[in-house]
Amino acid sequence: MSDATKELSYDVANIRLADKGRFRMEWAAREMPVLDLLEERFRKEQPFKGIRIAAAMHVTSETANLMRVLLAGGAEAALCASNPLSTQDDVAAALVTHYEMPVYAIKGETNEQYNSHLNSVLDIRPHITMDDGMDLVAMLHMKRSELLDNVVGGTEETTTGVIRLRAMAAQGKLQFPVIAVNDAMTKHFFDNRYGTGQSTIDGIIRATNVLLAGKNFVVGGYGWCSKGIAMRAKGMGANVIVTEVDPLRALEAVMDGFRVMPMAEAARIGHIFCSATGDIHVFDGHHFEVMRDGAILANSGHFDVEINLKALNAMSAKVTRVRDFLDEYALEDGRRLYVAGEGRLVNLAAAEGHPSAVMDMSFANQALSAEYLLSRGQDMEGEVYDVPEAIDQEIAALKLRAMGVEIDTLTAEQESYLNEWSLGTGH
Repeated sequence: MSDATKELSYDVANIRLADKGRFRMEWAAREMPVLDLLEERFRKEQPFKGIRIAAAMHVTSETANLMRVLLAGGAEAALCASNPLSTQDDVAAALVTHYEMPVYAIKGETNEQYNSHLNSVLDIRPHITMDDGMDLVAMLHMKRSELLDNVVGGTEETTTGVIRLRAMAAQGKLQFPVIAVNDAMTKHFFDNRYGTGQSTIDGIIRATNVLLAGKNFVVGGYGWCSKGIAMRAKGMGANVIVTEVDPLRALEAVMDGFRVMPMAEAARIGHIFCSATGDIHVFDGHHFEVMRDGAILANSGHFDVEINLKALNAMSAKVTRVRDFLDEYALEDGRRLYVAGEGRLVNLAAAEGHPSAVMDMSFANQALSAEYLLSRGQDMEGEVYDVPEAIDQEIAALKLRAMGVEIDTLTAEQESYLNEWSLGTGH
């Protein structure tokens, strides 16, 4: 450990894991060429020189590569976890040791530690916030409001966080602009659908080692994340059932070939249940009452509120940890229900989160949105903004370039035709 590292403020599980974490970062970076291209530009242009960035995110090898790029661009950054179970302890140690960055994150940290870590990253008096779930922005407004004058703007990575931010903005409480990175086309088309789909199935299988083929797999919701889960569960041979409250999404699920029914009906026949809605109690007490013995419950939404664990605890005679990241709830009537990853987002609690190839685009959105805020944030209101289309297009183009994929461009004649309203049938 260097003298500089010894003088850093940080709180990680084991600083000796740093070399292992660096190898994990380097492996992830092989699948993140867009971030590499941005790092090359940022290193030359230094867009974040003198800028302090406070980030509350899943501390994974992919996030660490985003931090690497921001640091290369001149930023002073501090990072904490956005979920008590999503930290990769070796990666946290690597950022401290090899990048001299203050990190406050421990896998399995208590709620008290979690809140203390949020406070620690805010202590740098940030100009930019980066959030996964909006806990950092909430604490900034509710408990550290003296820091608000420093903040130019923020970014938000998750569906849950964007929902919270829009509610906050609607009430006139949001004091600075936040860009909804989650809603970028290059984020939800790929990260939410392909990333969440693959990593959620990965988490469920690691926690349980059950065969999905032939099982009734119930997916709560049919937003972008749930679409990915349904698609991947179907690909593993499961009989997928979708529940929804939105008629358009329900209709889409039907057209995609899935059975759609109310959760009360699905609860009776499901073998495996997983939700990703951003709302509370998708699986509730009256659902537990009719679930079959051995049913498995998982959640891929950001917070551990989609499974009503308080109700499940009240119905249980005993709770036993039967496997890593799998708890058995023995009900009073003799049935047993199983909860993966303590009801927290199962792809990070029981697995490693999204593949780095999709996080490459998501984190490129984070980096470019932060750069955009520095140039435009002072002219923006305390609202939630979409990622500018030009950024989305740039990221898609960079990803294609990195993949060696070429596409067509419009001819001058085609451009002219698209901009001419008078041409129609017979012309």
